[in-house]
Amino acid sequence: MNPTRADQIGPLEMFKIGVGPSSSHTVGPMLAALRFRDEMLEFLAKKGTEKENLSLTVELFGSLSATGRGHMTDGAISAGLTGLHPKTADPDEIWQAIPKLKKEKLIHVGDRVVVFDPDNDLKWGGFTMGDKPLPHPNTIRFSLLRKDKPVLSTVMVSIGGGFIESVDPDTGMRRAPDLASIKQLPYPYDSAAEFIEVCEKSSLTPWQIVIENQKAKGISEEELRKGLNDVLKTFDACIERGLKADGILPGGLKVRRRAKELYKQLKQGKRKPALGGDLRPSVYAMAVNEENAAGGRVVTAPTNGSSGLIPAVWRTLKETNKLSKKTMENGLIVASVIGALVKTHASISGAEVGCQGEVGTSCAMAAAGAVAMLGGSVRQMEQAAEIGIEHHLGMTCDPIQGLVQIPCIERNAMGAVKALNAVYLSLASDGRHIVSLDKALAVMKQTGLDMNQQYKETATGGLALG
Repeated sequence: MNPTRADQIGPLEMFKIGVGPSSSHTVGPMLAALRFRDEMLEFLAKKGTEKENLSLTVELFGSLSATGRGHMTDGAISAGLTGLHPKTADPDEIWQAIPKLKKEKLIHVGDRVVVFDPDNDLKWGGFTMGDKPLPHPNTIRFSLLRKDKPVLSTVMVSIGGGFIESVDPDTGMRRAPDLASIKQLPYPYDSAAEFIEVCEKSSLTPWQIVIENQKAKGISEEELRKGLNDVLKTFDACIERGLKADGILPGGLKVRRRAKELYKQLKQGKRKPALGGDLRPSVYAMAVNEENAAGGRVVTAPTNGSSGLIPAVWRTLKETNKLSKKTMENGLIVASVIGALVKTHASISGAEVGCQGEVGTSCAMAAAGAVAMLGGSVRQMEQAAEIGIEHHLGMTCDPIQGLVQIPCIERNAMGAVKALNAVYLSLASDGRHIVSLDKALAVMKQTGLDMNQQYKETATGGLALG
């Protein structure tokens, strides 16, 4: 289940530094594997536990099973089980974990050795677990065995954006949020309308509202801004890598990297703006998403599949408006509010609601954050976000061969342009509009529920059929 309230989700939770190609199929499973590794350490540290004949199985269900190979889920889980973290480990080291495990077939957990062969012990299931429906389309079951009998078993779900949740073993339901983790905040809100109201009543800027709430949760403004600065640095580093890299992306689809050549043409003046347009946001978005597809270092924004859109908008506006670092941090804070509202009241998981929850959410986040950076009002921010959501409603998630390449890379490019257009439209108005963001999120959720499963990250419908 989603967190109880949107105001409980902070900017550094929405923007996670990790690796590609997928937040729900790569980063989430890697973090789940790390969590189970910790559970094994705790279990095996108990007195009286035997050391012999320990083995491990990992079962992937639903969308993880359908497209996990293309999203390198097996490699991510192998890396997590060996103790690597997506934020801190070098990407090359992460992707070397699975070939090492296939060779050694052993995981060292404290002073114990656990047998694990990814080729045989990582199993690809279906859309049911036993005879019961899945608690989420991205479900994983970890089982530690002694003499082939389970002694420790955990089910987790990867719910998009690198967020993971445990499943109650008795009910089979996703665990409710820990009430102890829910803090009383000075400026509470759980809808876009409430956020606007608290901003206008307090006379604080939207980012100040979040900063004060984060302080109440024990995160100082200095700590928050340091984390956001790391996010901005990762944005820029990823764009730069993508603009310099060429060749064919991995996975077998033989997609050619295009950002470097397009950027070269821009610098040489061969691609002049047409009708007032600017190709930069598209090129920057493609640079990031090509890096994501190659398993490089990216930021969930709010997912890996949509990781290029916000960096592209921020880079473009920095160049055209000479934005300061603090202003861009403020923009990220506002963007995170929109992401939290979507996560709480709809979904940011392509496996749950299709690509409207990924690129659509990122477009809305980018539009609201950009309006904030350009001096717009909170009502204009809400309007820009609503435009971003409204014009992605119903977008399917149908990656060809399960790879985060076609149509994902170009969708980020198109989403960046849509976000900027939403910014210009909202800044040219007074923020008054008919369809509220809250209404658009309700429609997004229902649209996702109505959408056929084959269009929700299963690679069994739409463009995925070729």
